[in-house]
Amino acid sequence: MSLSIGSLESLKLFRLDRILNEDPISRSLTVLGSFPIAAAVLGEREQAILKIEKTPLNLDVLNEGVLGDVRIIQTTDIYTWLFGWISKSKDIRVSEEGIGADVKINIICPATEVHIRKYTTQRMIMVQETPSIYERVVRPFIDSFPPSRTQWVDDILTGKSEQDKVLFSCPEFLILPDMKWDLVTVSTLYLVAIARYRPVEDRDGISTRTRSMRDLRRADIPWLNKIRHEAGRIVQEKWQLPLGSLRCFIHYQPSYYQFHVHIVNAGYTGLGTGMIVGQAWLLDDVISLLELDNDSGPGIMQRMTFTYGLGEQHGLFQDLRINSSLANDTNL
Repeated sequence: MSLSIGSLESLKLFRLDRILNEDPISRSLTVLGSFPIAAAVLGEREQAILKIEKTPLNLDVLNEGVLGDVRIIQTTDIYTWLFGWISKSKDIRVSEEGIGADVKINIICPATEVHIRKYTTQRMIMVQETPSIYERVVRPFIDSFPPSRTQWVDDILTGKSEQDKVLFSCPEFLILPDMKWDLVTVSTLYLVAIARYRPVEDRDGISTRTRSMRDLRRADIPWLNKIRHEAGRIVQEKWQLPLGSLRCFIHYQPSYYQFHVHIVNAGYTGLGTGMIVGQAWLLDDVISLLELDNDSGPGIMQRMTFTYGLGEQHGLFQDLRINSSLANDTNL
């Protein structure tokens, strides 16, 4: 990133282009714009996505105000997260932990066309992904991604970033807070477990990554169970949440292709489409399916037909719209 983003002064340099999404349920606004490139030709700018979402309200922020100060939470590759305090007073008592913050601000800079499409409001269709369609359409789509697409994930896995936030690490995966969480409000607790690279021989010589649910085999059950166990232990010890307080789920299609498990407070329902049928699969159910499998031949995840919702801005939309029988039945 050419411009150092992490202060109120730098945010004031943001130039609005257009609104990408307004979500009244999550109390968030996502816009496309740009920041000036530092030490560059006068007027040269680079695209950025700025998402502002309201943190849980308290009595201190009922009065109307303006953004008075911000504090950086984390920066990883092209992603930056800030806490913001809304006040007309110049004397704002700012907590480094984000306690009392009025908004959480997510910035992606520079933002690619893929990011812009992801955050733009879009219509959805339901598609059916057969094993054949996966091999013919979806897998080549995933293979086409440049390494830079998941550079921020690799930085976390290799210890280059966010190590102060890692809650658990082992050879198979690590657990840390998700960027969507404000790190404070336990009722909206949101962690993520990210799988590490696997030896080539464990992936049948196909890939060194466990990229999505399609790559899971019966042999993966032990470390999937370990994710479930360690997540429960962490939230019990750190936030005193009892057994059964977590909802662990997997997205398909995922937002990035390094296998990961979402870990949220079971009572939190503010994730919109991220928790609905057609995208979220419960980790417990996935483990149960794998337990029904045998140890030889294609696994159950390789033999299944997946049905899920897909937005028109997704890179797979056009191909799956043509290839999926369910999508064709909609006459879209």
